Amino acid sequence: MWSERATADGGAAVERVSPAPAAGSVTYHEPEHRGEWGGRRMLLAVCLATAVLLAAVVIAGRVLEPAATVTDFSARNLSPTLAHPFGTDWMGRDMFARTLAGLSTSVLVGLGAAAVSSVLAIALAVLAALGGRRVDAVIGWLIDVVMGIPHLVLLILISYALGRGALGVSVGIAVTHWPSLARVLRAELLQLREEPYIACSRALGISRARMVTRHLVPHILPQYLVGLVLLFPHAILHEASITFLGFGLPPEQPAIGVILSEAMTYLTSGAWWLAVFPGLALLAVVLLFDRVGASLRRLVTPEEVQA
Repeated sequence: MWSERATADGGAAVERVSPAPAAGSVTYHEPEHRGEWGGRRMLLAVCLATAVLLAAVVIAGRVLEPAATVTDFSARNLSPTLAHPFGTDWMGRDMFARTLAGLSTSVLVGLGAAAVSSVLAIALAVLAALGGRRVDAVIGWLIDVVMGIPHLVLLILISYALGRGALGVSVGIAVTHWPSLARVLRAELLQLREEPYIACSRALGISRARMVTRHLVPHILPQYLVGLVLLFPHAILHEASITFLGFGLPPEQPAIGVILSEAMTYLTSGAWWLAVFPGLALLAVVLLFDRVGASLRRLVTPEEVQA
């Protein structure tokens, strides 16, 4: 479309004017350029950096574990200083070393339990998708039953029944944290089961084991990895919770739940650093795991990356 406009010297100029879009039409815009480190590259860099930081925390905790048990009664209840960034407790133990050792213990217990729970979730989801209507109904009922019981109550009962300790906590977390992931994977597999190529595979006589390894599991692997990472913060928090209540790891083992439980006795005397720094460290680790999970979820969702 062309239009005529007046110029400064009294003449006329003709210029091209783009027509306005019609009502109900779709206008396409050029995608925003994110640069070399935009989109997936940035998300991948965030995941790697966070994973390296978490690994450094675990390794540092393992290295400082002997120092976390060293007592020095001449340095009892010291507030944070350069020599003791997190202060000392009533036995003169360095709270910085003790906090890192406790974080390392909590993270390792949570990782192991969450991994077992995720394997249980994917196994039940595959069984529900390929086992027929009755098997699917039983697994769906089991998921509803476990999700209907509060995690913390069921976790305490299982841990107490197994004699508490690392074994009881790990088994309790593994048994109570699989339903949410299993429900997501089961829904994905039930939808995938109706795809034409799955029907063709059945008609060609392909075995169920081959169908699972070649078609089903590779399809849900991204959702499984994201769910696995997002299970970690829940597992770590629940381990710290039941240990704080006295149903988890033993008191002689450095763990965040043990440290926070012991600190409650000395808060009234003004030793605030015994609970504040370990609590903030636990929160930071949980947020780091949540950040990794959120980044992975965006990596496997193209719409999120382009948003």
